[in-house]
Amino acid sequence: MSRKVAVYRKEHFNAAHRLHNAAWSNEMNDKVFGKCNNPNYHGHNYELEVKVTGEPNPDTGYVIDMKELSNIINTHVLERFDHKNLNLDTAEFKTLNPTAENIVMVIYDLLRARIDTRFDLQVRLYETPRNFVEFPV
Repeated sequence: MSRKVAVYRKEHFNAAHRLHNAAWSNEMNDKVFGKCNNPNYHGHNYELEVKVTGEPNPDTGYVIDMKELSNIINTHVLERFDHKNLNLDTAEFKTLNPTAENIVMVIYDLLRARIDTRFDLQVRLYETPRNFVEFPV
């Protein structure tokens, strides 16, 4: 029987964005993205859940030191995206439409590069209390 344990870290950040496909007409963007295509952008109070799964270290009892996990999230996600306009202020979304789906995959990639691969990683991002995405599934 596996002795894996899942640990979670919750964070939040605030960011503005505009959903827009530059290859489409204004009419098509309005039809597909509606209010989210506002040329003056709109914002969300994002809630982030990071799940790390693995076997606890026999010496520490930790799957991962939660302080270390918090530092990784703060340094590589929150400092990068909090209180930013995702379209204008971040390299990740200069050409990538900042949908919740794309944001969660970018965050996953940023974290996966810094969390030991012996751990399973899953990221859940709430755009609103009712709308959220998860990667990987």
